[in-house]
Amino acid sequence: MTHLLLDIDAGAINWSRAQFALTAIYHWLFVPLTLGLAVIMGIIETRYYRTRDPFWRDAAKFWQKLFGINFAMGVATGIILEFEFGTNWSNYSWFVGDIFGAPLAVEGILAFFMESTFVAVMFFGWKKVSPGFHLASTWLTGLGATISAWWILVANAWMQYPVGCEFNPDTMRNEMVSFAEVALSPFAVSKFFHTVTSAWIIGGVFCVGVCCWYLMKKRETKLAIESMKIGAAVGLVAALLTAATGHKSGQDVAEVQPMKLAAMEALYNGGTDQGLTAVAWVNPFAQPDYASGEEPALKIEVPYALSIMATDDPHGYVPGINDLLNGYTTPDGRVEPSADEKIASGKKAIAALAAYRTAKKAGDEQAAQTELKTLQENMKYFGYGYIRDKSELVPYIPINFWAFRVMVGLGCLFILFFAAILFSTYKKDVTALPKWHYMVAIAMIPLAYIASESGWLVAEFGRQPWTIQDMLPTWAAVSDLQSSSIIITFFLFLALFTTMLAVEISILLKQIAKGPETTSSNH
Repeated sequence: MTHLLLDIDAGAINWSRAQFALTAIYHWLFVPLTLGLAVIMGIIETRYYRTRDPFWRDAAKFWQKLFGINFAMGVATGIILEFEFGTNWSNYSWFVGDIFGAPLAVEGILAFFMESTFVAVMFFGWKKVSPGFHLASTWLTGLGATISAWWILVANAWMQYPVGCEFNPDTMRNEMVSFAEVALSPFAVSKFFHTVTSAWIIGGVFCVGVCCWYLMKKRETKLAIESMKIGAAVGLVAALLTAATGHKSGQDVAEVQPMKLAAMEALYNGGTDQGLTAVAWVNPFAQPDYASGEEPALKIEVPYALSIMATDDPHGYVPGINDLLNGYTTPDGRVEPSADEKIASGKKAIAALAAYRTAKKAGDEQAAQTELKTLQENMKYFGYGYIRDKSELVPYIPINFWAFRVMVGLGCLFILFFAAILFSTYKKDVTALPKWHYMVAIAMIPLAYIASESGWLVAEFGRQPWTIQDMLPTWAAVSDLQSSSIIITFFLFLALFTTMLAVEISILLKQIAKGPETTSSNH
């Protein structure tokens, strides 16, 4: 671990990152709809259980079919994603596999089997089990998918905020010391609620979009109106919850990933009384000259809002990029070392680790203990020892800045959208609206995915260059592979995932065009 293959070809690093991003982006096209439709189909079947009206049974079966199509695709891409940790990121997997693998193992053993069991009952048990058991199976299918998301997000949150572990210089690995600390990390809790509620938005938007297509075609009117009410209600609650949980996530980022927050805001020089940037011109194609400290052009901000978001205090201190690179002192006297000091401390830790192992091998216990003490004193900044230049600590600002604004802007739009839909369904004749109203609702479906993927971009690009925050940079985590082999698999995966997405969309559209199999009058 003292060298970590730092001579790996840069192409292998970049292509490995690109391949993982490709897989994750495609996987995340399927997961949110699974989580969102699980809530909607559960509510609809609950209506059937309470009323015993065959209309609600037909409606439940219809939405469950759409759920099932999407569910199968999500499982396929998720399996490939987990394999890539071993193939492309073997240094990472070896260094922290005991910790990172634990939540993924729990997800596979508990949540995945739970989903698999109850999804079979949900699809094939309508005439074989009691209505109450079938309803429970539908909700448990959704709960299983949500629990699955919990453990995956725990693993991801640990990469963003590594807790519950200690470095063992004898095994050269980070080892878990508290599973509870990993599983119940406040960063993981915030990430879970923000991610899952945002997924419910996609379920709500998809439901409303499908219903508006039926209304535009003057088909399945009752199904469309009643499902739209449920979809819009779920979506509105989800959008409001996403905004609330987003505030908590912002505070967590400010505390443990301040460089990510500074990149999201294009905040070069921080301080107290910081405003939140509403609009500014940040060139989307080039890293800005943050060292000059000159603010982006055309900047309009909401006074004090960034300080409130980060600290719950309108006068709170928020460091900028230059503050984080050069070191700073907060108003309450806390001193944060500069990036150069952290790098020096990290190099000292790496050298002490090498000397410790040499002394242990030679049987010099006194020297080993001396080096171990030095290692422990500098272990906090161990990862910085692999940073070659402090500019590498700054994420790509344009992606973080614009993706954050796309996410937040569309999130606000969805609140208005769902409120308008609910108003229309309860106060107006939604079957008589102009065609463009329905087209707008349908167009919201891709916008919901854009907002969701933008959030993922902020989360992952914002922690660069770290694979594990402050512990392991990307170039120290990658496998020693030839870039040519990664390029080949990249384009194979691109073709495979694009085909799978096209197949899913085609099957979904055919099923929607076919409509529900009705045993009741719902036209």
